[in-house]
Amino acid sequence: MSIPTPTGKVVKLSEVAEIGEYWAPPTIERKSRQRIVTVKVTPYNVSLGELAQQIESQVVPQLDLPVGYSTHIGGTFETQQDTFRDMILLAALIILLVYIVMASQFESLRMPAIIMFSVPFALSGVIMALWVTHRSLDMIGALGLVLLVGIVVKNGIVLVDYINLMRERGYELNQAIQMSGRSRIRPVLMTAFTTILGMVPMAVSEGEGAEMWQPLGIVVIGGLMVSTFLTLYIVPVLYGVMSRHGDRDKQEALRKKFIFMDIKVKKTEN
Repeated sequence: MSIPTPTGKVVKLSEVAEIGEYWAPPTIERKSRQRIVTVKVTPYNVSLGELAQQIESQVVPQLDLPVGYSTHIGGTFETQQDTFRDMILLAALIILLVYIVMASQFESLRMPAIIMFSVPFALSGVIMALWVTHRSLDMIGALGLVLLVGIVVKNGIVLVDYINLMRERGYELNQAIQMSGRSRIRPVLMTAFTTILGMVPMAVSEGEGAEMWQPLGIVVIGGLMVSTFLTLYIVPVLYGVMSRHGDRDKQEALRKKFIFMDIKVKKTEN
């Protein structure tokens, strides 16, 4: 190879440099003004989170990196972690908004708390369903968790609202709870089973791209199956306990009010 000079002469490359063959990346990539080398790994028969944990605990410690070099796991795993954080914030906002709406409709802070108590049972059903099916919670499954909040809360609203209606009609607390359970069990089960049956094809499908949407069906089915049956037992029991406590507080407040009025009347008479 010849190199032309400004004077018009030609100089051989071997006269000014040493030519050698080395291993090097075809292009130099940079991020934040630092040179990086990207190594791509595709998960096989393992979840993305487990693969990242194995790389951090087993592969990275074995690397003999020179001074000034560091490793960072990014790509889809980093995007997944950011999405999970956004989903947690979204779920918290949804629960807060649902609580505010129910508090305004029931004109009470106690009734929404009773209804929202059924949401943790949906989470336990999700964990059981994922464990039985040997699946992991991904971004699509997290969407199912957000969907479950609305469905589970709706079943609790149907039950609690009817109990309030029976109490307004003059029925005793336990009798109102029993009548509401017998009357509302059919619509609650119909709503839950129609949603579950609608998600079955998504959960058992084996077509192209089905593995991406299967966690959504599994999450909804598992959460609804557990939360629906427990809601029919836990919500009425919690309603009865909190209502008795509230009734005692009201009776105590009325008793103190009457005592105060009696004392005031006596002082006026004296």
